This record gives sequence, structure tokens and C-alpha cells, in this order.
Amino acid sequence: MTAIKHALQRDIFTPNDERLLSIVNVCKAGKKKKNCFLCATVTTERPVQVKVVKVKKTDKGDFYKRQMAWELQDLTEVDAKDANKENPEFDLHFEKVYRWVASSTAEKNSFISCIWKLNQRYLRKKVEFVNVSPQLLEESVPSGESQSVAGGDEDALDDYQELNSHDEQDIESMMEVCEYAISNAEAFAEKLSRELQVLDGANIQSIMASEKQVNILMQLLDQALAEVDNIEGKLLSYEEMLQSVKEQMDQISQSNRLIQISNTNNGKLLDEIQFLVNYMDLSKGHIKALQEGDLSSPKGIEACINASEALSQCMNVALKPGHDKLMAVKQQQHMFSELRDTFARRLTNHLNNVFVHQGHDQSSTLSQHTAELTLPKHSPLHRDLLRYAKLMEWLKNTQREKYDGLSRTYVDYMTRLYEREIKDFFEVAKIKMAGTSKDGKGKFGLHGSSGKLTGSTSSLNKLAVSSSNSRRSQSSSLLDMGNMSASDLDVADRTRFDKIFEQVLSELEPLCLAEQDFISKFFKLQQNPTLAQVENVDDSDGTVPSRPLSEHRHSISEKDMVRMMMNKIFQSIETELNSLIALGDKIDSFNSLYMLVKMSHHVWTAENVDPASYLSTTLGNVLVTVKRNFDKCISGQIRQMEEVKISKKSKVGILPFVTGFEEFAKLAEAIFRNAERRGDLDKAYIKLIRAVFSNVEKVANESQKTPRDVVMMENFHHIFSTLSSLKISCLEAERKEAKQKYTEHLQSYVINSLGQPLEKLNHFFEGVEARVAQGVREEEVSYQLAFNKQELRKVIKEYPGKEVKKGLDNLYKKVDKHLCEEENLLQVVWHSMQDEFIRQYKHFEGLINRCYPGSGITMEFTIQDMLEYFSSIAQSH
Repeated sequence: MTAIKHALQRDIFTPNDERLLSIVNVCKAGKKKKNCFLCATVTTERPVQVKVVKVKKTDKGDFYKRQMAWELQDLTEVDAKDANKENPEFDLHFEKVYRWVASSTAEKNSFISCIWKLNQRYLRKKVEFVNVSPQLLEESVPSGESQSVAGGDEDALDDYQELNSHDEQDIESMMEVCEYAISNAEAFAEKLSRELQVLDGANIQSIMASEKQVNILMQLLDQALAEVDNIEGKLLSYEEMLQSVKEQMDQISQSNRLIQISNTNNGKLLDEIQFLVNYMDLSKGHIKALQEGDLSSPKGIEACINASEALSQCMNVALKPGHDKLMAVKQQQHMFSELRDTFARRLTNHLNNVFVHQGHDQSSTLSQHTAELTLPKHSPLHRDLLRYAKLMEWLKNTQREKYDGLSRTYVDYMTRLYEREIKDFFEVAKIKMAGTSKDGKGKFGLHGSSGKLTGSTSSLNKLAVSSSNSRRSQSSSLLDMGNMSASDLDVADRTRFDKIFEQVLSELEPLCLAEQDFISKFFKLQQNPTLAQVENVDDSDGTVPSRPLSEHRHSISEKDMVRMMMNKIFQSIETELNSLIALGDKIDSFNSLYMLVKMSHHVWTAENVDPASYLSTTLGNVLVTVKRNFDKCISGQIRQMEEVKISKKSKVGILPFVTGFEEFAKLAEAIFRNAERRGDLDKAYIKLIRAVFSNVEKVANESQKTPRDVVMMENFHHIFSTLSSLKISCLEAERKEAKQKYTEHLQSYVINSLGQPLEKLNHFFEGVEARVAQGVREEEVSYQLAFNKQELRKVIKEYPGKEVKKGLDNLYKKVDKHLCEEENLLQVVWHSMQDEFIRQYKHFEGLINRCYPGSGITMEFTIQDMLEYFSSIAQSH
């Protein structure tokens, strides 16, 4: 085994810089005995890697090859199978379990012992040993310490030193000098031993000869030590002198440091004083402006603005810690607080007076606008107040309570002013809409110092409705819209209503936008939404007072504040607009079309300017009402269609709601041309046309005087013509459906009507076709008793040319009675009857030729005769 171990070390492990520590001859358990070797190895270079290598002998020769290797750190368990009995089997648990049978128990125990030692030294006891004899492990670790666990083999490994290249060169040079270094190694070793002894003797003699020189060296060392002692004495004296100089220099340095600190403190004190003087000093001119400045003149306002900005800078200066404890600073802050409060009171009182004064001036001019449909312009008031915008901003930042009070005062006063103006404005608009402006002056006359319109809205609505009763019967439904074109008064009324409604919206829009713009600029609310800050400071002790009652407004965004103020000021606009819309709807329900278009346009314009503005929100709310009225109007027309009744004594003709739909569509197309809400009209079209279709069929089914096919044919032809001329894209499918229904009922009417002129002939050939359908051959039909040639000749003789022409003439008169003149479909129907009669004639001839071949039986009139009959009848009527 030792020879094998050396061979493996030389051939396999040395080339890989590895050392073989233990070997065991094994074979796999349960298989044929193919022996191999398990080797425990370590690398010669650090870090040390420990492996278990499987080596197998080649089939040819005595060579060994490395078959498989496992890292010892991958080994989880060593199972010796039995700790008490000798058993050569053992298992190694790597990524899977490998079962081995050793050639002897001694070799197995030696290998396991080596694995144990390597585990103790390199893996810190990571591997678990199962069924291993404790005596075997105790022998491996006699002292219980892991440092000496490696045993003799590991000690030898630790003492082993590999020759380097220099040592190899020296050995080679010695061997080259000695001729028998290789042939007689023992003699070469003996020679080297003798030379070593000679060298050792020479070294001893050299040491003994140098004793005298050593003594001389010792004397020199003693002298050097004495000189060192002398130098140390001098250094000590020098050190004492330097110590006194050091103390003096420390005193001088301390004095200089104190002087420097004093200068620094003086400089900082001067900077602080200059800072306080520069930033907390208010000029006499500013103080005078704040106390006595004229808030009426432009120069006085400018001086007050500059003074308030200077005061804000002084009060908002960022004081350093400790500044507020200085008496001078406290006095200045107290003076600033008094100036702020004094000026805030003066400014608040003045602006309150300005609001009242400007409002009276505005009311005095109201009488100039009541007679006309215009709203008073507030631009002079806005222009005068905007001069105080910067002062309002100062008041907002310093005295929030007074700022909020001014805001409420402005809103309350302007609410009353706008409410009067808007109410009078809408009263004039309602009178003009009702068309009773001349008569209304008696009841709703202008009188009084302010020239205000008096009278209630309810009485105005009654007047408007009573004055328009004569028109509503003609223009409020599709049933009577067919007569609308004959009334120029309705067109004029609607045009006037459209202009009045547009003027109302055109007057309100700039008024609201101007007021919102003014509020944003005057009250400084056009910034991004932020939380308002309260910076009020108590006059006496400089502490922050309790929060004002309007604290909840501070958390509201500035855009929301603008919206709240606008809602309060113009709270009557939405109500008045809804009232005006209700009046317009009562006057004529079709006014909702005009209102929907106009209102949609103004909402779209307002949203493009500012989607969140008060005007956009209010008009959007009103637009919902207008849209609801429009939908109600459409539903009303549909309901009236369903309730329509026809006369039982006269022919139906074109139904009134069919012509009414035509006029409605023309009116709507004219109104909604280039409108933003075209989709609403398209939906209304769909609802109306479906209602028209269903009610035409309903009337046709109920008609007693006029045939159902005629009612359907005429009305659907009219609908088809209307939709074709208007070219409404959303009704293209209904246009095709109307054409289909018209064609179907035209064909049905023609077929049903033509069965009467040749009635007996029709019945005869229907019987022939029935026999053929039952299985009788066509050439055998003539042998049937009821359908023989004599019967056929008898039936044909009953319809000579004169009788046919007479029957057609009666048919023409009957069709003429059925059809109405408005649609002018008589010639179309007559031509279709001609085509159908020719088709029937050819069909009869075909049956005669097939069922009665060779009989020579023919009709007593030809196709050319029929064409002459139809033409002469049409010309004679």
C-alpha cells in the first residue's frame, strides 16, 4: 500500500500541487468488485483546499487516472455502519450518498480517522460522524485540543520545506565537483560531513581570535556612555531655561488672545447695532404717511403704499436670538405695532366709505340702463378701487381680521347692488321676450327716483303666457308645425327671442368676468392656493394672540375664496336665468333649441377662458336646466304624436306630425349649424324619427277611409324625401328604412289593387297553379273538368279589351280617391300598376302556353293594347 501511495503522489497529486494524506482501497457496495482508491488530499498553496479524490487503475498497464473529486466542505455525514463490530462498509454523504466497501477494516478506520482530523482542523467540526467508534476518535485527539489533531502525518507536512531554485543550484554545483556524487551517495554524504566539521572548527578558531578586539570595543562603549551622561546634564540645564521662556510666552499669548477676543466682540457688537439701525428704523416721512397720509389722492396713496411696505420690512426682519430682549428693540416693535394698527383702522374706514360712496354713484346711473337691455358697467368703480390693491395685500398679510371684514363688507354691499341691477335687467328682458314692452309700461312702468322696474315675475309670466296663447297653438308641437311656415309672425318671434337671449348672455358674461378679475386683483387672490398665515402680534408682550373667528377661511384655497365671493355677489343670476328660461319655454317650447345652442356656446367659451370660474360653473348649471327643457320638449312632441286622432270620414294623406318633423328638422338644422352640442340634436332626431315611424304605422292600422298601404306609402315617401334633402348624417339608416317601407307598401298596394280588374281570370289561374302544385303535370291540367279549355275560353271571353279598359278606368278613379294631392304619387302608382299588369299578362300567357299547348287560346287584348289603355286613362284624367 505504501508503494501505491508514493506512486499516486508522484503521478497524480504532485503535478496538481496536492499532498496525499490517506488512502483506502474500496469498491462500490452491491456491485462487481471493480477496485478503486479513495484519497484524502490537501493543496500545498494557501488557502488550503481539502478534497476526497476517487482514483482508478487503467485497464492497460499500471497507470492510475483521476476519475472524480469532491470538496470536503460538501461532505455532510460519514456513516461507519457499526461502531462496535468490525465492518468494512461505510457511506459518504455528498450531494448524494456513496456506499463503499473497504478492502480491510483497518484501512477504513485509518481513512475515517484522517477525515476526522481534517474536519477538526479545516472545517471546524462541520461533518457529522455516525456509527464511528469513540475510541477511534479519542485516539485521534488524545489531548482534546484541536490544534494537535493532525497527528504525525500532519506534523511532517508542516515541517516539510520544499527546495527553492537557489538551493537547487547550490546542490547541483556541489554534485558537479564530486564525480561520485551520484554513483556513491554514501561516500558523497561522508565527504560533505567531513567538510562541515572542518568549517565548524574554523568558525570556533575565528571567534577565539577576536577576543582582544571585543575588549577594545567594550572600552569604547564605556567612554561613549560617559559622554552621553555629560550631554544629558547640559540638556537638562537648557530645558530649565526654556521652561522659563515658555511661561513668559504663554503669558504674552494669553494677553494677545484676550485683546483679540475683545476686538472681535466689539466688531460683532457694531455689526449687530448697524443691523438693527438699518432694518428696524422707519423714516419720519413714512411714519407721517401712515399716521396722516391722504388716502384719496394718487400721491397720498402712493406714499401710504411705500410706507406700508417699509413698515412690513421692519416688522418682518429676521431677528437673531437675543435681539427681542433688548429694550430698544421692544420699543421699536411696540411703535411698529401701533403704527400698523392705526394705519389698518384708517385704511379700513376709508375703504368702507369708498364702497358706500361708489355704490351710491353707481345706483344713480341705474335709471339710464333700465329702459334698455344692458347692464351697468362697474369699470369706474373697479378702476378707483384697484389703486388700493397693494394696500389690501398689506392688510391681508398683517391684519387678517380687518382684511376679512373688508371682504365681507364689499361682498354684502355688492350683493345688494348687483341683485337690484340683475333683477331690473331680467325684468326688461322678460318684457321684451313677451312682446309686451309697450303695453307693459302701464303695468310695469318706470317710475321713482331710481327708475326701477316694479311688478312681480309671476304676473309678468302670466302676461307673457296670455299674450302668446294665440301663437302657442301653432308653434308648440310637431302636429301643427306644418302650418308654421305660413306664419311669418312665429319666425319673427323666435328670431327676436334668440336675439334677446343672446344679448342677456352677452351682457352677463363680461360683467361676471370683470367682477371676478377685479376680486382676484383687488383682494390679491390670484396666486396659487396656499394656506393663509396669521402674523398678528400683540402690542404689549409680542406674543401671538388667539386665532380669529374666521380661522376656517385660512385653510380655504384662494381660488375657493374667489368662488365663494362670486357665489355670494351673483347669487341671483342662476335663479333669474332659470326663470327667464322657464318663461321662454312657456312662450314657445321650441325656444329651448335656441337656448340650448346659445347656452352651450357660452359655456364652451367660459370653459376655454377658465374652467373653474364662477361664470363657467353657473352657466354649466343653467345648461343642465336648458338641456332638461329640451328633452322635455322632445318628449312632449312624442307624446302628442301618440295622442293624435284621425278623421274617419276623410282620407288620411300626409300626417301632420310627418310634415311637422320636416319643419322641425329644417328649423333645428338652421339653429344648430356649427353648434357645439350637435350630439344632443342627433339623439333628439333619433327619438323623434322612431316615434314618427311607429305612429305612422299606428295611424295606418287604425285608418278606415284610406288603405293601410296608401298611408304607409305616402308618409314614408314624404319622410324619405325630407331626409334625402336635409342630408342628416345620423338619420342615414332611417332614410334607407323609410325608402324600403315606401317601396314595400307601394308594391303591396299595386298588387292588391290589380287583383280586381281581372278577378275571375286571377282565380282561374290560381286554381291551375294549385293543381300543378298538387302534382298534376302542366300538360294534363286541361283534362281537369274545372280547368279544361272550354272553361278557359269562357273566362277569357268575360274580359274583352273594352271591359279591361273600363276596369282600369275604375281602378284609376279609385286610386285617385285614395291618394292625396300633396305627395303627388298618382302617376308613380299608375306606372307601377302598368308594370305589374304587364307582368301578370305575361304570366297568364306563359301558363296558357305550358298548360294548354296547341290550343290556340289567347287573351283578347295584347300588351300594346294595355299600354294604350293606361296612357289614354292617365291623359283623360
